Amino acid sequence: GRTEQRRLSDWEQNDQCRTASRTCRGEEKMVHAIKIEGMTKRYGNVVAFDDVSFSVGRGEIFGIVGPNGAGKSTVVGIAAGLRNRSGGSVQVLGLDPQRAGRRLRERIGIQLDEAELQDRLRVDEALALYAALYANPRPAEPLLEQWGLTDKRRSEFRQLSGGQKQRLFIALALINNPELVFLDELTSSLDPQARRLSWGLVRQVRDAGTTVVLVTHSMEEAERLCDRVAVIDRGRLVAFGSPDELTRIGGTGQRVRFSTNARFRREMLID
Repeated sequence: GRTEQRRLSDWEQNDQCRTASRTCRGEEKMVHAIKIEGMTKRYGNVVAFDDVSFSVGRGEIFGIVGPNGAGKSTVVGIAAGLRNRSGGSVQVLGLDPQRAGRRLRERIGIQLDEAELQDRLRVDEALALYAALYANPRPAEPLLEQWGLTDKRRSEFRQLSGGQKQRLFIALALINNPELVFLDELTSSLDPQARRLSWGLVRQVRDAGTTVVLVTHSMEEAERLCDRVAVIDRGRLVAFGSPDELTRIGGTGQRVRFSTNARFRREMLID
């Protein structure tokens, strides 16, 4: 309606002002959205991370890939200011998240794996609640439409499917129009069709100017979406580069596995 159009216009105008302000402060010239150098994380005598270094360029989709338990979510928690590091340097949008976490969280969005809301909270209520936390939130309607939740706006959280809950958490992560968004296991509970749809939406988020950090255990997802990838295993950075570069490093051969009900003769294979 007319009120919603006015709110949208106000938001667009404020967004232009914020962009102009960032340019005046020189932030638009910043090459890195994230720069991590020699980061370590210890829990008592246990070393979770040891001397991890990488950077994330502004405007890219960056993947953090590794098996479950590799420490991917710990990296996100430190970068988002939710956990303290034990050593090293971390800069996110020019800020140290350990010292300027409150200021940083105004400018980033985060969707955590296995997040939850109160069962009886409606979709539109959740968006209104999160919007109230920020000075210049996005209008809810475009987010509902973008993430396929318009018909569920009056539904309670407990009534949503796993995929719908996941899409709601992504919408909540984008409610403040972030410069940088962390998506943790984005498609873990989505069916193949919804997964491909979400990949397209992530590209739209990037194309709109938001840097995306995608945390996943799926190399296929990283290959489809990411400009560059950091592979983490047991608290160490074991590989870094574009998906094509990592493929060349790992070899170009392909292996196919199959089984048959009858006895198999090698001569049936054609070289």
